[in-house]
Amino acid sequence: MKRGVNIFMAVALAATAMFTVSCGNNKKAGQTQTEEKTVISGPTFNADSAYAYCKAQCDFGPRPMNTPAHEECGKWIADKFASFGCNVIKQKADLKAYDGTILKSTNIIAEYNPKAARRIMFCAHWDSRPWADNDTDENNHKTPIIAANDGASGVSVMLELARVISEHKGLPEDFGIDFICFDAEDWGTPQWDEGEDGSGGWALGSEYWSKNPHKAGYKPEFGILLDMVGGTGAKFYREGVSEEFASHVNDIVMKAAKDLGYGSMFINEVGGYVTDDHYSINTIAKIPTIDVIAYHPDCQQSSFGNTWHTVNDTMEFIDKNTLGAVGQTMVQVLYTR
Repeated sequence: MKRGVNIFMAVALAATAMFTVSCGNNKKAGQTQTEEKTVISGPTFNADSAYAYCKAQCDFGPRPMNTPAHEECGKWIADKFASFGCNVIKQKADLKAYDGTILKSTNIIAEYNPKAARRIMFCAHWDSRPWADNDTDENNHKTPIIAANDGASGVSVMLELARVISEHKGLPEDFGIDFICFDAEDWGTPQWDEGEDGSGGWALGSEYWSKNPHKAGYKPEFGILLDMVGGTGAKFYREGVSEEFASHVNDIVMKAAKDLGYGSMFINEVGGYVTDDHYSINTIAKIPTIDVIAYHPDCQQSSFGNTWHTVNDTMEFIDKNTLGAVGQTMVQVLYTR
């Protein structure tokens, strides 16, 4: 997840000043508070399974671009989606990083029921940050991160969604889902690069895909980006760019979460504005897409939480309850369409 919070964030902060949200990543996984459930639709999302998928990615080690671990993990992700009956497309491209490095990028697209005309898109990034440039210890700034939350968590939720959907088979025959794992998201300008402000080079894989979709004329009803959806103490606000381009999709997700009793985790107020993978999808591909992303407005180290772009973004701070709440909310979205 990149640093690109734009100037409109001040408005969002004013709107959320009444809420208190801790950093949330400085404790072990704990019980997620739930409220009264009203309507539950679709199959059960298995948080243990999602957690295992998250760990499996992390077991490859850091997965920055142009490394063997990156390639091995990409193959594992593609094979997993295929094992759940998805048609897998690998979109390869050579992309130029902020410093001129050529990044061997692979966007992984997994199609569930590919012939269906009506479609919804889920997406996440699967590469990991090459540098722990937000770590409190400067000695760690050039150390690659494990990226358990910032990368692996979103992919793990999508994998479990694909698994439960393929086994449940309760969706209409004319309805399909696309799971897109974007590459080259997290090679943006590091904070320690002299003369740079940290604003460039982010979300290159989604930008490329938005200009070159895997199918001509691809237009799902909407998209949902899942980024940093496994951390302890996570809260999910209506992200600002999402609100600007796809407010109605925020409405759908917030209602689904409330119906499941997760209204204390999904905060129905505008949070920060983030330049994430959904930005190009909205502005270039013109697909209304929201970003479900953890937001910690009171965390001094980062509004993305205190493990963001640090060596502490590990499985120790992944909470099954968070994964389960996000995953079940996405199931609810699908089965109440």
